[in-house]
Amino acid sequence: MDLDSASTIVLHVLTQATSQDTSVLKPAEEQLKQWETQPGFYSVLLNIFTNHTLDINVRWLAVLYFKNGIDRYWRRVAPHALSEEEKATLRAGLITNFNEPVNQIATQIAVLIAKVARLDCPRHWPELIPTLIESVKVQDDLRQHRALLTFYHVTKTLASKRLAADRKLFYDLASGIYTFACSLWNHHTDTFLQHISTGDEAAILNSLERTLLSLKVLRKLTVNGFVEPHKNMEVMGFLHGIFERLKQFLECSRSIGTDNVCRDRLEKTIILFTKVLLDFLDQHPFSFTPLIQRSLEFAVSYVFTEMGEGITFERFIVQCMNLIKMIVKNYAYKPSKNVEDSSPETLEAHKIKMSFFTYPTLTEMCRRLVTRYFLLTEEELTMWEEDPEGFTVEETGGDSWKYSLRPCTEVLFIDIFHEYNQTLTPILLEMVQTLQGPTNVENTSGILIKDAVYNAVGLAAYELFDSVDFDQWFKNQLLPELRVTHDRYKPLRRRVIWLIGQWVSVKFKSDLRPMLYEAICSLLQDQDLVVRIETATTLKLTVDDFEFRTDQFLPYLETMFTLLFQLLQQVTECDTKMHVLHVLSCVIERVNMQIRPYVGCLVQYLPLLWKQSEEHNMLRCAILTTLIHLVQGLGADSKNLYPFLLPIIQLSTDVSQPPHVYLLEDGLELWLVTLENSPCLTPELLRIFQNMSPLLELSSENLRTCFKIINGYIFLSSTEFLQTYAVGLCQSFCELLEEITTEGQVQVLKVVENVLKVNPTLGPQMFQPILPGVFRGIIDGERYPVVMSAYLGIMGRVLLQNTSFFSSLLNQMAHKYNQEMDQLLGNMIEMWVDRMDSITQPERRKLSALALLSLLPSDNGVIQDKFCGIINISVEGLHDVMTEDPETGTYRDCMLMSHFEEPKVTEDEEPPTEQDKRKKMLALKDPVHTVSLQQFVYEKLKAQQELLGEQSFQALMETVDTEIVNQLQEFLQGF
Repeated sequence: MDLDSASTIVLHVLTQATSQDTSVLKPAEEQLKQWETQPGFYSVLLNIFTNHTLDINVRWLAVLYFKNGIDRYWRRVAPHALSEEEKATLRAGLITNFNEPVNQIATQIAVLIAKVARLDCPRHWPELIPTLIESVKVQDDLRQHRALLTFYHVTKTLASKRLAADRKLFYDLASGIYTFACSLWNHHTDTFLQHISTGDEAAILNSLERTLLSLKVLRKLTVNGFVEPHKNMEVMGFLHGIFERLKQFLECSRSIGTDNVCRDRLEKTIILFTKVLLDFLDQHPFSFTPLIQRSLEFAVSYVFTEMGEGITFERFIVQCMNLIKMIVKNYAYKPSKNVEDSSPETLEAHKIKMSFFTYPTLTEMCRRLVTRYFLLTEEELTMWEEDPEGFTVEETGGDSWKYSLRPCTEVLFIDIFHEYNQTLTPILLEMVQTLQGPTNVENTSGILIKDAVYNAVGLAAYELFDSVDFDQWFKNQLLPELRVTHDRYKPLRRRVIWLIGQWVSVKFKSDLRPMLYEAICSLLQDQDLVVRIETATTLKLTVDDFEFRTDQFLPYLETMFTLLFQLLQQVTECDTKMHVLHVLSCVIERVNMQIRPYVGCLVQYLPLLWKQSEEHNMLRCAILTTLIHLVQGLGADSKNLYPFLLPIIQLSTDVSQPPHVYLLEDGLELWLVTLENSPCLTPELLRIFQNMSPLLELSSENLRTCFKIINGYIFLSSTEFLQTYAVGLCQSFCELLEEITTEGQVQVLKVVENVLKVNPTLGPQMFQPILPGVFRGIIDGERYPVVMSAYLGIMGRVLLQNTSFFSSLLNQMAHKYNQEMDQLLGNMIEMWVDRMDSITQPERRKLSALALLSLLPSDNGVIQDKFCGIINISVEGLHDVMTEDPETGTYRDCMLMSHFEEPKVTEDEEPPTEQDKRKKMLALKDPVHTVSLQQFVYEKLKAQQELLGEQSFQALMETVDTEIVNQLQEFLQGF
């Protein structure tokens, strides 16, 4: 590509590619795509984006194409890789000038230089780092800043490499430039501190920006650049110096306004200081040991004393708390139970920790956490009033939740309480003791303090197990507080019901649950929405608990379900609707069939909610979950939901529809439970199966559920289903068996076995293409036992229940492999006998015995030659299935079923589904459960005796081991 002539053409096409007109944009993009692999194209792009006179949008696009080209064509082994000559020219051009005037483009250039550095530095680009170091020393502000920006991105990229050789190179780089990086950072930091006193905002911002960038470089070098950083004086000097610098920067915040760019940059720099400490602690816990005392002193003084008043801000407090938490919880600082097993480094760190966390320090931290940081703020109370649903989402984990102060304080409290519970338990109990009795509704601060203390008791529930008589406290204190209906008392009503939810699975007598259910019914009618939503949460925790008893809950079921449904209708936020739906699902799941009288209103509302949630896929997932439990609760009556239910299953499991990305897993589960509870196959339910073929092609983690669905159709109506879909399904199975895992093969083969079990006449014909592979697998002695077991299960069904088809299959295999049928049959029987131990399922073991016995009586020489093996398998089968009647001393086949009985279901058991009943009915027609193996052995041996005559039969029996014959005779006593 000639640079001079090409530049004009490429510039023109890039200009077209920035157009808003798609008729101009699309051809331009296509042309640029074709040029991506042309030699010289990236040199043209470099010329364009470094020409500051051109349009910014065109230059921006040129940078992006260049950056993408690095990813695709810079590596030597890449298809259409750039030549070494062109790469050398590009590398030189990239670092000729650091004078890009546009910030966004400068950042992109820095990133693409870092991408090249990741691949080429230092081996093929040794001049990069020296050039950057020289460039950050220049006096020109723009050049200095751009070089520093690039220096940061290069350092960040090289630090992220993980191969041992790359790590060694970065260690060498860090050792070589660390002194310079420290002096550079100190220089810019001192410059910033000098400018603060002048009040020159532009100069402050300028120097602060450089301080921030140089600190980012130091962070990467310090954390990732040394194997044993504690042995490097400069590294430890820098880290010890952070605390003094942090103090200086925090004091500077007094001089800078609260709402400007300088303030934002200052806070980012302060946070970056804390990130250096946190990252270093995470990566080098033992190297951090000399910093433990200073870190704890610093963090605790700013967060838990007056020192931080007026200068700290929320994100900084969060970082300080994270620092304390990481030191408290750090596994490296915890001695083994047997102290002698602990390393000296661990013991030293633990000693420092213990000497810091004295009783007065822990007491002050605990009190401050509870009475200061746990208090509901004015902002939170305002949000409660103006946006109650937004408040509950924030409280229970909204998007910004993990970055905010409240959850951080709560986690720190839990960690400290766990670590030092013997010290802190009496302090917290004393706080509780001072708050006994009702609080005056006019005493707002008293209510908020009690809310905070109750929050602490809930968070520490597991630690307080032996110290709090929660049952008495519930009856005497908490329950009366729930009955205070005044509007100003709502923070405590909400907190108390939350507190009970925290304790209900820890320590709460079953006898008290009816009292709790009455309280929940009352609070679900509370005038305040937040209280009602919190009550719903506690209800979920209660019904999810191990000690939940349906009989205690049923008297309150109708009231609760009605009130929950009203709450679901009232709330408007997607997250809140999801939450309430989840509570309803849990209730339905726990009471199962008992829900039937009360679901009418929900069933009528869900179609409307589904329609309204078209743009909210996560809410639709919650609806699917609710429907799953609803179908399970309704059982066969769920057929009445089909007009709404089946289109939802259709949409959720159609891989051509975009929502399937979110809905597929729950949609498949709903499809499965719908089949399991369906009393009959409807045309609409049959039609949905059209979605299955693309799902099988996906071969995703949902494949197991897909096989369960296929089995569901087979058990529901095998003939109708197979007549419609057998051909396509068999083709899909043949493809799957070639590429799927061993476990997947077993799942496919189980489906085939079920088809043969349900429909022994049509099944073998419909799945005929699969059976030769099964036969071949048996003859060849399939090496995986689970697959061999499945093969033998399938062949056992064919041999026992469709003899004519087995003969035709044997004939087909003989022609295919040019062998005699008898020879193949003999090989199959021999392998069957040899690999019988592969079969672990009792049903399949009995099936094998029945199948091989079905070859008798026979005068076929091959079968008689294998007679001994057939008898061995039969006796093994008898050992598996025969149980002795203690009264009569006779043996009976324990797998025999004579009639269908509705099983008696206890309260803790789920009632049988329609599919369970179908399986029972199928078992009544299955030879495994209708034919006595004992009798079958006797009849077959008698028939063989009659065929051969006594003398020949005795000669045949003599081929069997004497011990086996004795066991056989014992089993056949009485015949």
